[in-house]
Amino acid sequence: MARKNTDKIVFDHIKVLDAGAKGVSVAKAPDGKVIFIPNVVPGDVVDVQTFKKRKSFYEGKAVKFHEFSEHRIEPICEHFGVCGGCKWQNMKYSQQLYYKQNEVLNHLQRIGKVELPEFEPILGSEKQFFYRNKMEFGFSNARWLTEQEIDSVEDLGNRNALGFHIPKMWDKILDISKCHLQEDPSNAIRNEIRAFANDNNLSFFNPRNHEGFLRTLMIRTASTGEIMVLIQFFEEQKENRELLLNFLAERFPEITSLQYVINGKPNDTIYDQDVKLFKGRDYILEEMEGLKFSINAKSFYQTNSDQAYELYKITRDFAGLTGTELVYDLYTGTGTIAQFVSKNALKVIGVESVPEAIIDAKANAQRNEITNCEFYVGDMKVVFNESFIAQHGKPDVIITDPPRDGMHKDVIEQIMKIAPEKIVYVSCNSATQARDLALMDEKYKVTRVRPVDMFPQTHHVENVVLLERR
Repeated sequence: MARKNTDKIVFDHIKVLDAGAKGVSVAKAPDGKVIFIPNVVPGDVVDVQTFKKRKSFYEGKAVKFHEFSEHRIEPICEHFGVCGGCKWQNMKYSQQLYYKQNEVLNHLQRIGKVELPEFEPILGSEKQFFYRNKMEFGFSNARWLTEQEIDSVEDLGNRNALGFHIPKMWDKILDISKCHLQEDPSNAIRNEIRAFANDNNLSFFNPRNHEGFLRTLMIRTASTGEIMVLIQFFEEQKENRELLLNFLAERFPEITSLQYVINGKPNDTIYDQDVKLFKGRDYILEEMEGLKFSINAKSFYQTNSDQAYELYKITRDFAGLTGTELVYDLYTGTGTIAQFVSKNALKVIGVESVPEAIIDAKANAQRNEITNCEFYVGDMKVVFNESFIAQHGKPDVIITDPPRDGMHKDVIEQIMKIAPEKIVYVSCNSATQARDLALMDEKYKVTRVRPVDMFPQTHHVENVVLLERR
């Protein structure tokens, strides 16, 4: 049944059927159109109020629950439903894994249209909370208000916030008291910074007017116990900056690396900024199977350290190296996969477009006394050419771990020309991975597939595919 309310429609007793893209769930309206609904679980029966209508779908929100799904659980985070970061926290973890594996299967079948082997079961994460090694928070002098606060007649007092951006609202920050994604002392560091800043009248950033002092906070942790804290200031206020950083150094002596950035440009990315060291060293160390990797403020490293180890073990297993192979590691980043598989290979060549990452990769290889890895910097579709192959040799195995957009078609064409015996394709986006598999289907057969859950409580999933030459 549908009830119209001005330009909105309320559908009664709608059963949620499936988990859809980007963490929202899917139902069917009486007119046959799809409805996308956040914060519900497949199996829930709800009344839905739509707020957006398109030719083939609606977007809406649940305004009343008639039945709860057997797969529903109580979220543990007080910010669930507003923060937007852990959209599946109300779903049993076993079901999260089911829908993630199903998404990979659907993408490979529907987009890739390639012959598939039986999937190996998705590898779940042993840690379902407190698993992230990197968190970024924003400061705001006009925090996001809840509906209850908006309706309240009471004086809301201090509007300063230190937390996460509200989804799809670049200028709105939700104040976070406790996040369940990063281990302590992450919450303590963030809360102490907020309290100290308020007590000492340090101004919080206003993104609309581009004014204020405190802009962003990044906290990185490692399985070794080392901690990095980086505060981004919008403008230099030497006395206030030193006041806050000295407080942090004294309050949390366990911080390994305390750094800062002065960034007055419109966006808050630090990758084109000069990162300054205040105390400690300018990197922290991560460790995996005895290998040590330095991580600086700009480094890319898999965000779930424990599960990254499992992902790399699957990658190495799929490659099936015997010690005689020349391996190319495309999109090598800081060379973690290259070095992880190097003891099983004759030689590994890593290629990456970010110069700082290659500097880190070379430093890590030297630290780990690895002599059979070489790293080169450049745009993949430009560097990875016939002269490069002639110089370094034809690979027996290619490992590729591209960004979410997948591989450039020129890179795929070059791989097809080289025709290595095996390709191990690690992906954080099975849709673009499926597209690339279709382009390689003429010469390569998919022989193994295994999804890996790197991000519990979210819809994101990694996938590893082994392709072997036909």
